[in-house]
Amino acid sequence: MLGNASAVRGPSPLLLDGRLTAGSGGTFPTVDPATGETLGEAADATAADMDEAIAAARRAFDTSSWPADVPFRVRCLRQLREALRRHADELRELTIAEVGAPRFLTFGGQLDAPVNDLGWFADLAESYAWEHDLGRAEPMGVPSVRRVRREPVGVVGAITPWNFPHQINLAKLGPALAAGNTVVLKPAPDTPWCAAVLGELIAEETDIPPGVVNVVTSSDHRLGAQLAGDPRVDAVSFTGSTATGREVMATAARNLTKVFLELGGKSAFIVLDDADLRSACSYAAFAAATHAGQGCAITTRLLVPRERYDEAVQITARALTKIGVGDPRDDGTVCGPVISARQRARVEGYLELAVREGGSFACGGGRPAGRENGFWIEPTLVTGLTNDCRTAREEIFGPVLVILPHDGDDDAVRLANDSPYGLSGAVHGGDAERARAVARRLRTGTVSVNGGVWYAADVPFGGYKQSGIGREMGVAGFEEYLETKAIAESPS
Repeated sequence: MLGNASAVRGPSPLLLDGRLTAGSGGTFPTVDPATGETLGEAADATAADMDEAIAAARRAFDTSSWPADVPFRVRCLRQLREALRRHADELRELTIAEVGAPRFLTFGGQLDAPVNDLGWFADLAESYAWEHDLGRAEPMGVPSVRRVRREPVGVVGAITPWNFPHQINLAKLGPALAAGNTVVLKPAPDTPWCAAVLGELIAEETDIPPGVVNVVTSSDHRLGAQLAGDPRVDAVSFTGSTATGREVMATAARNLTKVFLELGGKSAFIVLDDADLRSACSYAAFAAATHAGQGCAITTRLLVPRERYDEAVQITARALTKIGVGDPRDDGTVCGPVISARQRARVEGYLELAVREGGSFACGGGRPAGRENGFWIEPTLVTGLTNDCRTAREEIFGPVLVILPHDGDDDAVRLANDSPYGLSGAVHGGDAERARAVARRLRTGTVSVNGGVWYAADVPFGGYKQSGIGREMGVAGFEEYLETKAIAESPS
């Protein structure tokens, strides 16, 4: 399947119990969002295929040496990293074609960074203190030697979205496998090839045993619910919308299955009154337009000092207009297409809502001229709204930035925190300590201060409030995939 994306062979297979197979449900198309043209086909799994995948993962966990053999797991993860590196050029073209990801992003979070992060999780597993000695004590007068062990949770159901497929697929697979779990991966139907290629490389270029990883592509969203609700699954890791996250949590609750969720965001970019306004607003424009705004942690509310609001609007609108849209295959493109006609319609619905709510567009507001094919939206700056408007409160997932005035640091913090979400944020100010003080008051899981980058393998990622439960990445993300066992024995 690997090769030039325009010549990819199809359909892509499922990975079930170590076998690359067409499955039992036929195929479904995957589409290039920049052109609207069908790229090829992917295996369309059925409920029976998902059942087989779960059974295989359960069997591999319960009967193989995988959960206990740390050196073997470490070696396999490094094999997978090297296999992905060997095919980086082909994977880059496939990702640009299927995801509509700008080329420059594939050298970061869309491909290279998550591939390299597998090595970090392998290193962590190799050095991790799997058992901790609490020493001797006499609880209730009984001499005892106590230990605390960390052990894999079991079978993990990983349900992933389409916007950063390699990052999110590997951010679940890497720590889950390093911790000794087996995995059933159910990717979004918009980007099946990115997951299917992962399955192919696991089967063909690593020693990962059958059943340890199963990749189930399908056009049927009900398979995600099947995975979340199966009693053979010990933990569910879901990334996606808050609305779907609620459904996953409710489904998993029937079996009291452990759940961790990385959900939506409407993150605030705060510009303090001592900041370089031009630099800060230009940075905010770049962030909001990157990958057509299709990132849960992208800052999509720009909070600027009220007395400089008009100036900030002009600077930001000029920056967004200059960014524009472009072919994701081009090196200089920042804002490519949105993923599908369905997503474009969703974004356009919010643009119509913004006008009904009393807003207007300082730039953008529709489809760009000359882009009749594919799924395009202009980078857009919405003015004239308040923080209680739906357009300013709800996640749009498009290149749409809402600019709002604030009346000082306390008001900026109030506005930023006045949101059902709490995933990310940014603060720009001339006085670094003042900016840090504002950042500490934000109720979010990640904050960038004056352009600092928090995204890295060793940094935990996740949100407060309706942005999720638990963390991915870092030691905290790794430990989401572990159980804790206390052992006490009588001293000899």
